[in-house]
Amino acid sequence: MSYLWLLPGAVVGIVVGALVAYVWVSGRHRRDETASLAQRGKLLADAETLRKETVLEAKEEAHRIRTALEQEVRDGRAELQRSERRLQQKEESVDRKLEELERRDQGLAAREQELEKVEENLNAAIAAQLKELERVSGLTRDEARAQILEGVEKELTQEVARKIRDNEQVIKEESDRRARDILVTAMQRIAAEQTAETSVSVVPIPSDEMKGRIIGREGRNIRALEHATGVDLIIDDTPEAVILSGFDPVRREIARVALNHLLMDGRIHPARIEEMVTKARTDVQARIREEGEQAMFETGVTGLHPELVKLLGSLAFRTSYGQNVLTHSKEVSFLCGMVAAEIGADVALSKEAGLLHDIGKAVDHEVEGSHAMIGGELLLRLGKPEKLVHAVKAHHYDIEPNSVEAILTVACDAVSASRPGARRETLTTYIKRLEKLEAIANSFEGVEKSFAIQAGREIRIIVKPEQIDDATSQIIARDIAKRIEDELSYPGQIKVTVIRETRVIEYAK
Repeated sequence: MSYLWLLPGAVVGIVVGALVAYVWVSGRHRRDETASLAQRGKLLADAETLRKETVLEAKEEAHRIRTALEQEVRDGRAELQRSERRLQQKEESVDRKLEELERRDQGLAAREQELEKVEENLNAAIAAQLKELERVSGLTRDEARAQILEGVEKELTQEVARKIRDNEQVIKEESDRRARDILVTAMQRIAAEQTAETSVSVVPIPSDEMKGRIIGREGRNIRALEHATGVDLIIDDTPEAVILSGFDPVRREIARVALNHLLMDGRIHPARIEEMVTKARTDVQARIREEGEQAMFETGVTGLHPELVKLLGSLAFRTSYGQNVLTHSKEVSFLCGMVAAEIGADVALSKEAGLLHDIGKAVDHEVEGSHAMIGGELLLRLGKPEKLVHAVKAHHYDIEPNSVEAILTVACDAVSASRPGARRETLTTYIKRLEKLEAIANSFEGVEKSFAIQAGREIRIIVKPEQIDDATSQIIARDIAKRIEDELSYPGQIKVTVIRETRVIEYAK
């Protein structure tokens, strides 16, 4: 069976379907193109509207900027005009002032000419008057000047003396008050004993029969004791006592301790004496160390070299004018520390300088020189600082003190030594000081008499009134005080009083 008869119908169907499809697609394309054209038209309309709005805003902004610029230009022109007016006013003012100055210069020039003429007239008048004065007085100009200068010099001398007296009085009162307050406070805080302990040189014995045992057969015991200790034993008629005589206080203390041990033991012979002396030497050395360490503890001075501790302890057996040197050293250390704290100086350095200022006395019998210089060299050798060495060397003015701590050491040493009961002074030294004091006062011209009173603490001088006036009396008192400071050594201070007396005598007949 053939299907060929179906072929034309199929072809027609395919063609018709293709046409229908084409028509449908073409219609869709036209619809899409129409929609696209409508959308494009809308976009163009919107763009045109936006362009118009942008142009309008730009015009408005340009108008605003132009208006602001025009306003700024107007303001600037107004300010410039005001500045020009002010400048013109200032120029006019300056011109007026210049004109005024020119007029004044002209007036001053004329005034100067007038003054020159007046000055010439005055000079001429003065010259004429000087010639007339020379003729009337009979003195030349130079002679008159000499007389005037002499009178002025005398007046100035009196004025200077008065000023010196007034200023010295004010300074003295203030410094005395301040120094007195500081020193009295420091001394009250120490509260040390007035009488110092001295080294023992007399050993009591139970009975005079013991003297024979101390001497021994043919003097062998006393020789053995003297040889072992280096101290002389004096056995005389003094009842129940043996006197120890020796230059070294430590050796004398060793001999005293050994002799006491022998007296307590009762066995006195050369072998026992040597044994007791050895034991006494050990005891005394231990006591020396204890005394040195105790002095360090009491004063608060630390870090001393062991040799210094030993030498410091040995001062406990040394006396000076009856005053125990170690007690004196501790007292000076206390005073230096207190005064340094009051005035703001170095407290630690001041206390150490006060404690060690007399350390040279521990070895001065072995070395030549003053104990101050010996002590300073000893401290320098042991590595002590230069300020401490200087304070020790300067405490008796062997060198000039140049620090506050050195001055404190000098002052506190004098305070400790000069307070009542601290020291004993030999009668010979005391009399020589009084004689020297009066001799210094009598050596000044115009002095009639002088009297040392109050145990040498004051010198009263009577001057001749016809030679010495009131102003010169002040100068003489100061010069005498200065010379006493330079030539004499004395504890404390010496008051110099100059007395000028004028007597007028008349007789009624």
